[in-house]
Amino acid sequence: MRNASAAALLAATILSGTPVKAADAIETMGQILATAPDAATIDAKCDSYVAAIRELKTALESETGPATIDGTLARYDAISGLINGGLGEFTLYQEVMADQPRRDAGAQCQVRLSTLASELSLSRPIYDRLSMIDATGADAATALLLKLTVENFERSGVALDEAKRKRVQELNEQLAKLGTEFEDNIANGRQVIKVDPAELAGLPEDFIAAHKPGPDGLIEISTDMPDYQPVMTYAESDALRRRLSEVYNRRAYPENDAVLRQMLTLRQELAELLGRPNYATLILEDKMVDTPARVQQLLTDMAAAARPAALRDYEKNLTVLRELQPGAEKVEYWQTAWLAPKVQQRFYAYDPQEARQYFAYDNVRDGILKLTEDLFGVEIRPWDTPKWDPEVEAYEMVEGGKVIGRFYFDSHPRPGKYTHANMVPLYPGVPGGPPPVAALVMNLPDGDHSTGLMEHSQVTTFLHEFGHMLHGMFGGTQRWMGQSGVTTEWDFVEAPSQMLENWVYDYDTLARFAVNKDGQTIPRDLVERMNKARYFNLGMGDMTQLGYANISLQFHQNPVPADLGAATRKWRDEYAIVPAPDWVQFQDAFTHLNGYSAIYYTYRWSLVIADDLFTRFEKEGLRNAQVALAYRHAVLDPGGTKPAAELVRDFLGRDISLDAYRAEMAKDQ
Repeated sequence: MRNASAAALLAATILSGTPVKAADAIETMGQILATAPDAATIDAKCDSYVAAIRELKTALESETGPATIDGTLARYDAISGLINGGLGEFTLYQEVMADQPRRDAGAQCQVRLSTLASELSLSRPIYDRLSMIDATGADAATALLLKLTVENFERSGVALDEAKRKRVQELNEQLAKLGTEFEDNIANGRQVIKVDPAELAGLPEDFIAAHKPGPDGLIEISTDMPDYQPVMTYAESDALRRRLSEVYNRRAYPENDAVLRQMLTLRQELAELLGRPNYATLILEDKMVDTPARVQQLLTDMAAAARPAALRDYEKNLTVLRELQPGAEKVEYWQTAWLAPKVQQRFYAYDPQEARQYFAYDNVRDGILKLTEDLFGVEIRPWDTPKWDPEVEAYEMVEGGKVIGRFYFDSHPRPGKYTHANMVPLYPGVPGGPPPVAALVMNLPDGDHSTGLMEHSQVTTFLHEFGHMLHGMFGGTQRWMGQSGVTTEWDFVEAPSQMLENWVYDYDTLARFAVNKDGQTIPRDLVERMNKARYFNLGMGDMTQLGYANISLQFHQNPVPADLGAATRKWRDEYAIVPAPDWVQFQDAFTHLNGYSAIYYTYRWSLVIADDLFTRFEKEGLRNAQVALAYRHAVLDPGGTKPAAELVRDFLGRDISLDAYRAEMAKDQ
C-alpha cells in the first residue's frame, strides 16, 4: 500500500536522524488524492500515521546513550510534527468532505491522533530523556524549544503516579471525542426556514435573484452565512429577522448542551488531577496573559475603554430606530445588524450596499493575493495539484525562484461543511525540504458580480484568515517543526491577522481590485465615507466580544451551571450592551468552547497587540514595502522561535501598550 510504505519510510528516516527526508515523507503521506478519498481510504491513511507514530514513540522511549539535541530532541520534534501534520489533514477532512462517513472518518482520526499526543505527553521515559539534555551552547531558539517542551510535559501530568497518569490519558481521550462530537453537531445544525417572497424586501437584487420560490411559492433561507448575514443586515421585515435569529441561535441545541456539560466536567476533573483549582488556571499557564485574574483585569481595562464608545453607538442606533419605528423604547437583539447600515447612512452618508457592488469574490481573491505580492515581494501563482472539490483553488508562493509555501482556498459553502472561516495548517516546512502547506476553509459567495458580491465585512474576514496563512507560510520553515508557522503563544496568534484587516480600508489597496460590474473603480469619496463610518459600532462590537470572552473564562473557573443557556446569556450581558433574549442558546454553537476552551479572550488581547503593531504602518505608510518587510522579518518569519513579546519589541522598539486600543475607541465621538 502506498500509505504503508510512506509510513515505513517516515519511521526509517526519522530514526536515522534525517529530518529533511522525514518532512518529505510527511508530504508524501499527506498528498490529497485526485478524487476526494472515501472513508476507507481516510481510515487507512490514519492507520499509517498511527503506526508510524507508535513506532517512533517506542523507539524514543527505548533510546540509550547520551540524550542530545541532535538525537533525542530531534526525534521528539519529528514525532510531534507528524502528529500535528496529521491533525491538520484530518481536521480538513472533517471540515470539507461532502458526506458524513468521510467527515466522521476525519473526526475519528483526530481523536486517535489526540490520544497519541496525550500518550506522548505522559511518557515518563521520553520526559526523562528530554530533561537530561544539556543545552549549554545551544542557540536561543533551540533552548526555548527544549524549555517549553519540558514544561509542557510537566503541565501534562508526567510526574503523576501511574494510576493518575492513566486517568489523565482517559480524560484526554474522552475530551477529544467530545470535541469532535461538539463540532459535528454544529456542522450538522444547519436549519432552513421558508419565507414569503414579500418578506425579502430590502435585500439586494442579486440575493433575491439567487433565491427563487419553490413549488409552494415560498423561498428557502438557511442559517449559512451567505444567507444569514444579508437577511439580518438588510431585510426590512422585523419578524423575519427575529425568526431567522431564533433558528440561527439555537443551532445544535439541545444536543450540544449534554456534550458541553461533559466537556466542562471532565476539564475540571483534569485540572484538579493536575493540582490546579480549575481548568482556566491550567490552560493559561503558558500564555502571555497567564492567570484568570490577569485575564479578568484585561477584560475590565478594555471594557473601560470600549463602554463609552458602545454607549455612543447605542444612542445612534436608538435614534435611528425611533425615526423608523416611533415609540421604540430599546434596540432588540435581532435589530443591531439591520440598524448598522441605516445609522451609517444617517450619520456618515455611507451605504454598505453602495460599497457591496465593488466586492465580487473573484476580484477580492485576486486583490488579496496581489496585496501580498506588493507588500512582501513574493509571487503567487496557481498550483497544479489534486483537489478534493471542483471549487477548491490552489496556489503556491514563490520567492527568488523558490516555492516557499503552498495553500488551498475552499471558499464557498456546501451542506455539512464547516460553517465559519479558519486556516488549517497541514504540513510544516523545514530548511532544504518541502515548503509548508495549509488550507483556508471559508463560506463566501462564489463568482463574479452576478453571483459573488460580498459584504465589506466578508472582505475583512477573507483578509484576516489569509493573514493566518501568511504567518504560516513565512514562519513555516524553521529548524524545528515545533517552532514552524503559527506556533507562538496562543494569545498572540490572532494579532498579525487582525492587524492586516486595516488594509481593506485603504483606498490605494482597494482601488487595485474593487470594481463594479461595469469595471468602474470604487470611488475615493466612498472609501473616505467608509472610513468615517468604520468606528461606529466598534464599541458595541467589542463589548459583545468581551462578553464572549467572559463566557469562555467563567465556564472554566466555576461549577457547571444547571442552566447552560441562562449562564451564557448572563456572562455575555455583563459586557454586551444589547442583552440576549431568553431563546438564545449560543453556547451550543460557540465553536470556540471546544478549541479555545477558557481562552477566547485571546482575540481581544491580540487586538490590543494588532492596534499597537499598526501604529508603525500608520506613521510610515501602509504600502511602505520597507516597513512591510521589517514587519515580516521581525514578526512573521521567526514563527515560534522567540517569545511573542520579543517579536513585538523587535518591530516596535518597545513593549506592548493599550494606548493604541484606547485611542481607536475614542475615534468616533
